[in-house]
Amino acid sequence: MGTIKKGILGGFSGKVGNVVGASWKSIAYIRSLPSSVRNPRTEKQRMQRSKFSLVAKFVKSILPVIRVGFKQSAGPVNSAFSAAVSYNIHHAVKGTYPGFEIDYPKVVVARGALYIANHMTAAPEAGSLNFVWDTGVINNASEADRAMLIAYNPDKGEAVYDMDAGTRGAGSGSLGMPPSWEGDKVEAFAVFISEDGTMVSDTMYAGSHEVVAG
Repeated sequence: MGTIKKGILGGFSGKVGNVVGASWKSIAYIRSLPSSVRNPRTEKQRMQRSKFSLVAKFVKSILPVIRVGFKQSAGPVNSAFSAAVSYNIHHAVKGTYPGFEIDYPKVVVARGALYIANHMTAAPEAGSLNFVWDTGVINNASEADRAMLIAYNPDKGEAVYDMDAGTRGAGSGSLGMPPSWEGDKVEAFAVFISEDGTMVSDTMYAGSHEVVAG
């Protein structure tokens, strides 16, 4: 119940309906109570939170890569992290709640206009994951473009990456695998960055591979 102070024209303290009266440094003020949410955890909200948690975990593990790969897609308002999470929630999640999974061949870690490689593969060797790509220079591609290589371990929620693993012209690059990943499956991705750093290519998926001990 609210209490009127100094007559009917004065302020009041307490609660009247959805209005609360109070004072601060002898200044009376009122505010409305926030609207209550009947069901703050609807099925749709739980599904969205589940997708967000799944994708955000992946994106956080390669955040330096994302900051480069989604720099141009982020725009003036969103961060690269937000842009990457939003894109992959909408395009790279499969299954039904509560069993959502990341659809790795559809994952995007970079979006850009720099020409990709027509052929990109990866293969495990003792202690490493070796990438090979087509060196053809087409459209805006250059032999000096730098290769950014990524391997993500879904079971451990960890990633290794090299943001300067060699040039497009070299045709190959390698990522060292942690010894603790022996026998684990990793998802491999690659991106090209122009020599001056102003352009990136779209993501190239290089398959799922079992890590071999070094």
